[in-house]
Formats: sequence, structure tokens, C-alpha cells
Amino acid sequence: MNTGAWAGTGRYRARRVARGSVTEGAARAGLAARGVIYLLVGALALQVAFGDTSKQADRGGALEELAQKPFGAVLLWALGIGLVGMAVWRLSEALFGSVGKDGRKARKRLLAAGRFAVYVFVAYSVLSFAVNRSPGGGGSSDQQSRDATARALELPAGQWLVGAAGVGVAVAGVWIGVRAIRRKYHDDLQLGRMSRRTRRVVDVTGVVGGAARGLVFAVIGAFAVRAAVDYEPDQAKGLDDALRTFADTPLGPSLLVCVAAGLVLFGLFSFAAARWQHV
Repeated sequence: MNTGAWAGTGRYRARRVARGSVTEGAARAGLAARGVIYLLVGALALQVAFGDTSKQADRGGALEELAQKPFGAVLLWALGIGLVGMAVWRLSEALFGSVGKDGRKARKRLLAAGRFAVYVFVAYSVLSFAVNRSPGGGGSSDQQSRDATARALELPAGQWLVGAAGVGVAVAGVWIGVRAIRRKYHDDLQLGRMSRRTRRVVDVTGVVGGAARGLVFAVIGAFAVRAAVDYEPDQAKGLDDALRTFADTPLGPSLLVCVAAGLVLFGLFSFAAARWQHV
């Protein structure tokens, strides 16, 4: 191989290493940012369960809570940049594939593309809040859900669209919960780098936290289906209303406490993933 070819190969390898380092840093920052949001939402939901109904247990409430802390503006910007990193990571997976033997399959790339779109919206909301102190999504998650449902129902075949979206969210919630219970997240973690005790702790946070997260998604999807069937946008619920629904069951606030604690655990699991996830 001549000198030019060696130089070309060297530059290609350098670009791959650089891209890999950037993607890894973005992924780990994004997972940590996700952990912060779930920790705050879970903590707010616990406060609601114990009687503080003034709290908004959703992303907007979490941002308000963070903004009131010392150096709140800095924390908000750090959170938003971390979520941009998550979006960059998911975009990289959609374009180039993810780690693992099935990482380049179309199903995983489409899933990564969907996650990219979600995290672009979430990052935009957080950064808009950091700039304007108002969520870029336009109000609480409950109001956003009702407004989006109302607009969708006005479209041709709107009931079918809302119903299909609700079914999709509910199925995603069940899928998230089942994967957590079956510990499928083991495939994504560097388990060999963990001690036995650490692995047990990660399993508690992964199973319980993932199951709670899946349950919340399933409930939000179910209410969207109900809104479509009844042709009533107010039946749709965001994260805050969905969490409060658990307190209205025969089990009362104790069920909300369990779900809220699960979301806190998922936040802790996200921190573990930020350290040990395969990227």
C-alpha cells in the first residue's frame, strides 16, 4: 500500500474514532439528563401522593423545580444540552446502526429514528424553558395532550388517528414494562464491569423502574383511546393527570406512591446506564 493510501486509511480511522468518542459522550450525557428528569418527576409525584396537589408531576413541573435550585439556569442549560446529546446519539443509531449483532437492522434503525424525534422535542422544550422560563411545548403535559387530541380529532378520520396513536403508546408501554421485567436491558449494559452487588442494585432499579415507566405509558395510551372512542379531547391525559389517576383507584394514594417510587428508581437506572451502557 502506498503512502497516500496509508494516509487515507489513517484519516478514515481517525474520523471513526472521533465520531465514536463524540457519540459516546453524547449518549452518556443524554442518559444522565433522562435520569434527572425521571428523578424529579418521581419526586414531584410523591409529593402529590402525600397531599401537595399544587405540584405538577410532569416535565414542566420538573423544570420549574430545577429552576428554583441554586444555579438553576446553569442546571437547565446542562439538562437541555444533555438531551441534545441523547438526540444526537439516537440519530447516529438511525443513520449508522447501533452496537450489537442486530444493530443495523431496519427495525432498530426505525426505532432509533422515533426516539430521535422524541428527544428533539424534549430537548427543545427544556432549552426553550431555559431561555424564556416557559416550556416550548406550550403549557402542562395535560393541556398539551388535550390540545393535540382536539386538533387531531378535527382531521379527516381523526378518531381513527387518535385511536391508533393511543394504541401505539399503550403497546409501547406494555413493551417497555415486559422488557424491564425480563431484564432485556442486560443486552445493553456492560455487566462484566459491575460487581455482583452493583448488578443486583441495577436490576432492582431496571425492573421496578422500567415496569413503572411502562405502566404510565400504557395508561396514557389507554386514555387516548378512550378520548377517540368518546370523541372527547378532555378524556386525553398527560403525564401529570395520568399519575393522579393512580390515586383515584381503590388502592388510593398508595398506588401513586408505588408508581412514583418506580419513576425515581428509573431515574437511578438511567444514571447506571450512563456509566455502563454499550454505546
